[in-house]
Amino acid sequence: MEEIIISVAQRTLVAGTPLLLGTIGEILCERSGILNLGVEGVMSVGAVTAFIVTLATGNPWLGMMVAIMAGMLISIIHAFASITLQSNQVVSGLALTMIGLGVSGLLGKSYVGIPLPVKMNDWNVPLLSDIPYIGRIFFMQSPFFYMAIVLAVATWFVLTHTSLGIKIRSTGENPKATETQGINVSLVKYGCVIVGGGFSGMAGANLSISYSSSWIEGMTAGRGWIVIALTIFALWNPTRAVLGAFLFGGIFVLQYLLQPLGISPNLLGLLPYLATLLVLTAIGMRDSQKLAAPAWLGEPYKRGER
Repeated sequence: MEEIIISVAQRTLVAGTPLLLGTIGEILCERSGILNLGVEGVMSVGAVTAFIVTLATGNPWLGMMVAIMAGMLISIIHAFASITLQSNQVVSGLALTMIGLGVSGLLGKSYVGIPLPVKMNDWNVPLLSDIPYIGRIFFMQSPFFYMAIVLAVATWFVLTHTSLGIKIRSTGENPKATETQGINVSLVKYGCVIVGGGFSGMAGANLSISYSSSWIEGMTAGRGWIVIALTIFALWNPTRAVLGAFLFGGIFVLQYLLQPLGISPNLLGLLPYLATLLVLTAIGMRDSQKLAAPAWLGEPYKRGER
């Protein structure tokens, strides 16, 4: 029984890591006032890019870095449409998802079914990994897990305790007042969207060079949409996102635990998305003022507007 519990806990952290990375990026983006529904497409681009580069070079770290850059580059499309062209952010985000899925499917078509000979190996943290039970769960994980935790804390610190964080939050809350302080609102928004895209690209890389070590079309499997729900669940707080990401990671693992009971695999596959709907429904029933959503989230802002 102990082995089963440890195994489930390990797999929960593994499954929750890409969700956490994507959620951090989306929180950063939405804190600046930009709603990005293109996470699914950006994650897919990151996944295929990381796989191709790692397969070609044998270096998963290089694959991850290129995936981050690819995520940032494709996110410029949404930034340009939403900030410069003042277009509808929902439509732009959905278009980014379709573009990302289409591009990744095209690039990865010839790589389907090819196993990755090298992957991002787990790290065993000296001394800490020897701690009974806890060591095997928390300190024998993929580097992506440790980076996700560090990045979540770092993002929280930046948003909460630095002048840059104040600029980002004030841009999402009141861009007019922010502009009067001499801050380039558009530049802040561009930066957040692009950096957020880098996080999503990294999440995609986690899927293809660590989580599964392969590429198949549609391997993001709706995780980008779960990320958007987790952003609301976390109340736009990166530290709360840690809890939410691993909670949903546990729901992913639950699918495999229930399969031996004879429950339909198709029904089990719906569990993460049913949980997402339940979370959004529960949040929607709360007082909207308690959600602490950025006041200008999804609203276009024209520089110099009064």
